[in-house]
Amino acid sequence: MTRTVSLALLMSSAVLLSACTSSAAIEADARAGSASSDAPAPLVVDTSPEQADRIHSTKDPAAAKLVPAGIAKDGTLTVGVAGAGEPPLGFLADDNSTVVGSEVDIASLVADSLGLKLRIVNVSWEQWPLALQSGDLEAVFSNVGVNKARLQLFDFATYRQGVMAFTASKGSDLSITEPADIAGLTIAVGSGTNQEGILLDWNARNQAAGLEPATLEYFANTADTLLALQSGRIDTFLGPNPTAVYQQSVGDIEIVGTVNAGWPDTTYVAATSLKGNGLVDAFEAALRHVFDDGTYAQTLERWGLSDEAVDEPVVNPAVGS
Repeated sequence: MTRTVSLALLMSSAVLLSACTSSAAIEADARAGSASSDAPAPLVVDTSPEQADRIHSTKDPAAAKLVPAGIAKDGTLTVGVAGAGEPPLGFLADDNSTVVGSEVDIASLVADSLGLKLRIVNVSWEQWPLALQSGDLEAVFSNVGVNKARLQLFDFATYRQGVMAFTASKGSDLSITEPADIAGLTIAVGSGTNQEGILLDWNARNQAAGLEPATLEYFANTADTLLALQSGRIDTFLGPNPTAVYQQSVGDIEIVGTVNAGWPDTTYVAATSLKGNGLVDAFEAALRHVFDDGTYAQTLERWGLSDEAVDEPVVNPAVGS
């Protein structure tokens, strides 16, 4: 049976209500307090491995013809998704092994459109570039933002805006809109991410202006990051806006600023494939099909991401220097 639960009950990282010393304690507090909370009802999502409510599209013969023969021959599209995260992007279902989330659903729509069976591989963020280059993966749908360095090695077909958010404890009085606002702060960030690049750039600008740089702390998962925030070890953390919106809806934290992932330019999240293998053209056609038939919009709505929708897919969009 498909089971839907409040995101407040889903993740140990969901709430920071007491002086907990472990993510398990945080989860216990979240469960105890969810029923009596006066906060707006959080987004409710399906956490079952079956995902019976997943939106599906139909095969587009024209798009299917664009799939390279070497990929089409086995009838399967092998896609990497970083599944160690939290809703709504990519996370483990109730069976603790099946990767579900908005990124899986977008990949599923593309596979439907191409007439291929979807095979999801749970990869860490650090693994996906090499996995694509080695051929272990045929594509990655995992909140990958388009940037100049990645365009040298990979092809992209866009499907969402790339927005990052600064999150802090409620009442922090932080407001982050420009580089000067992070001077002297301790900020959590993921290694090798676009947001790390933004913070390093902002630090360089602040130092050139005679301001104190921010101290960057690196964390592999959100639960540990939230514990560090609660304990006062960090002032804020910069991560994907979708997960920040989720965390704000269920926890005693708030978004204190946003920045595009391609700052100072605009960039997008995209289906990612190996440079020059031809798969990106199939992805663009498949995405146009699901944009047109409405299943793309329905899928974003399912995961609370409608405000990050784009009007159309774009192959290898221009990025700033």
